[in-house]
Amino acid sequence: MDLLVIGSSVAFVSYILASVATVSRLFHPKGPNIVLVLSLGSIAIVAHTLSNGQYLYQQANINFSLPNVVSLVSLLITLLVSSVALKYKVNLLLPVVYSFAGIWQLLMIFIPPNILIPLSTEKIFLVTHITLALIAYCVLIIATLYAFQVAYINYKLKNKNLLAVSHLPPLMQVENQLFLILSIGTLCLLLSQFSGLIFLDDFFAKERAHKTALSLMSLLVYVLILWGHFKQGWRGNKVLVLTVIASLLLTLSYFGSRFVKEFIL
Repeated sequence: MDLLVIGSSVAFVSYILASVATVSRLFHPKGPNIVLVLSLGSIAIVAHTLSNGQYLYQQANINFSLPNVVSLVSLLITLLVSSVALKYKVNLLLPVVYSFAGIWQLLMIFIPPNILIPLSTEKIFLVTHITLALIAYCVLIIATLYAFQVAYINYKLKNKNLLAVSHLPPLMQVENQLFLILSIGTLCLLLSQFSGLIFLDDFFAKERAHKTALSLMSLLVYVLILWGHFKQGWRGNKVLVLTVIASLLLTLSYFGSRFVKEFIL
C-alpha cells in the first residue's frame, strides 16, 4: 500500500477516535480524558504532517493544489488548537477541528494533486506571501471558532444552565483569548496583504481583482471588529456575526475561484 495512503488513513482514524473521545465525555462532570484525546491527536498530527509533506513537496516542486492547501490549513489549525488544549479547556473546539482534519485526510486519498510551483529563487517571495496568508487564515479561523464558543457559553449562562458550561473555561477568559487571537490574525493578514502588494506584480491584475478585493474587505471587517471591541465595547452576537462575515469573505478570497478552476471548469 502507498505510504501516502497509509499516512492519511492513520491520521483519519486517529482524528476520528480523538473526536469520539472528546464528544463522548463532553458533558461529563470531569470532562474528556484530555491525555487520551491529545495522545490520539498527536498520533494523527504526526501522520498528517508526514503525509502532507509528501503531498506538498514533489521533485523540487511545491504542490499548492487546493486539496493540499486545505490539508495544510487543517494541519496548522489542529496543531495550534491542540497546543492551546495543553493549558486551556477548548473541549468544544477539539472535535470540530479534529473531525474536519480527519475527513479531509480521507478525501486526500481520492483527490489527485495538480498544481506545482518550482522551488526557484524567483518563487521565494510568492511562497513567503502564501505562507503569511495561510498563517493569517488559520489564526482567524481559530478566532471564529472561539467566537462561537463565547456565544455558546454566553447563551448558556443567560439561561442559567450552569451544568452545560461547568466543563468549559470562564466566559471572560475565552473572550480575552478571542480578541488576542483576532488581533494576531488581523496583523498577519495585514502583513500578507503588504507582502502581496510589494512582491507580486499582478496583485491588482484583472484576474486577481476579486481575490484582492475580498481579502481587503475581510481585513477591513476584522479591523472594524477590533475597533468596535476596544473602543465601543462590542461583544457577544455582534462580534460573532461580523467575525463569521469576515471569515466567509476571506474563505471566498482564498479558495472560491480555485475551487471553480480546479473542480468545476
